[in-house]
Amino acid sequence: MKLISVNVGLPREVTWKGKTVTTGIFKEPVSERVMLRSLNLDGDGQADLTVHGGLDKAVYVYPFEHYDYWRGELPDTDLPLGIFGENFTTTGLREEEVNIGDRFGIGTVMLMVTQPRLPCYKLGIRFGRPDMVKRFLASRRTGFYCRVLQEGEVGVGDTLELVSRDDNNITVADITQLYVREQDNPELLRRATQLEALPQSWRDYFQR
Repeated sequence: MKLISVNVGLPREVTWKGKTVTTGIFKEPVSERVMLRSLNLDGDGQADLTVHGGLDKAVYVYPFEHYDYWRGELPDTDLPLGIFGENFTTTGLREEEVNIGDRFGIGTVMLMVTQPRLPCYKLGIRFGRPDMVKRFLASRRTGFYCRVLQEGEVGVGDTLELVSRDDNNITVADITQLYVREQDNPELLRRATQLEALPQSWRDYFQR
């Protein structure tokens, strides 16, 4: 499990459907080591803090393995690392293999997996495609967010080590599946409502 790109970007104004929109989705790789703090990486920022960022969304991780899939789906689109708005592009961390609540160490940094990414319309802005949000969610290749339990520096090439495995055994992919189409799975719904590492807003949604 390795960190192959660290991507940051500050909010900028863009024109979308005739309106000016502020978005932080434009991330670009950086070569130097970066300080990861409780809310984000140095040099990174989010535009709409009501739906982006915060303690439970401090770091967005996206598996590099998915890039091949998207090259097939979007053959005419350039796909530089960071295009999905991710802070960390990684290898060896796929949604069906990572549990909500798993803890990973990267050097002195400690992260905890909290939730899958639900895309908003700004993903469509980044790709210049209004259908990108629907395609992204349908692909189930969502990536996931992490909470920062211990701050520190990170850089390209750093190894991620699984420090502890959440024994509830509910994966990132399970949560996405529940949200998208398996709300009639009462046992998994019940377990999800009791999953402490999952943010309260998700647990409340599943409880309803």
